[in-house]
Amino acid sequence: MGFLGERYQVAWLGAITILVSVAAGYAYRVGNAGSAKLVFIYGGVTTALAIVGCVRAYRDGELGEWLKPAFGDFTSAFFATAILFAGAYGFAKYVVLPGDVRTGWLSHLYLQLGDTADLRKHAAFVGAAICVVAVAEEILWRGLVTTLFAEIAGSRRAWIYAAVLYSLAHVPTMWMLADARAGLNPLLVLGALGCGLVWGALARRNGRLVPGMISHALFDWAVVMMFRFWGPSV
Repeated sequence: MGFLGERYQVAWLGAITILVSVAAGYAYRVGNAGSAKLVFIYGGVTTALAIVGCVRAYRDGELGEWLKPAFGDFTSAFFATAILFAGAYGFAKYVVLPGDVRTGWLSHLYLQLGDTADLRKHAAFVGAAICVVAVAEEILWRGLVTTLFAEIAGSRRAWIYAAVLYSLAHVPTMWMLADARAGLNPLLVLGALGCGLVWGALARRNGRLVPGMISHALFDWAVVMMFRFWGPSV
């Protein structure tokens, strides 16, 4: 890979991170709490970038392999989701302690996602949005971004670098979801890093994105709709 080629990859990685960061920062503004704007802003930017990733992968002959289903995908996805949920539950129980000021981090996050009664009324929309964003994020971060890193530094650690960049793209939410007593809110940044590592490892192990897509959708549905760590579940 020549110097000009590497500059091209770095420019793409920088542009992706900036665009997603701006979208995340705007989507998680207090004024968008409980609003579909959160989905349309963040999901719209992510989906547009994922489409770019699909076009590039199709051109390179990789898209079919990324999206090819296989026997055992759901099983792999289920175990990955169980690991992530256990980690999230442990963090919520032993780090964000009940009664501690850090519970403000969770309250701000869930208040931003919306009231449980509203989510229940629009469960079909929420489910569809979760699936679309999950698929788009996997194509973008475990597909396009990981491939760009692999072209620069090789495939061995590309999935780790992609997870770090996925986390950094959520840094603006630390201010958007900050709590007056607990300070800057690191939940989405840490969550993106942990999830990015697990889904990245899943993609590297399988050589495909489908298990990660399934796990991503299952995990988001679980923590948003089924087993919320703050307030009543849907």
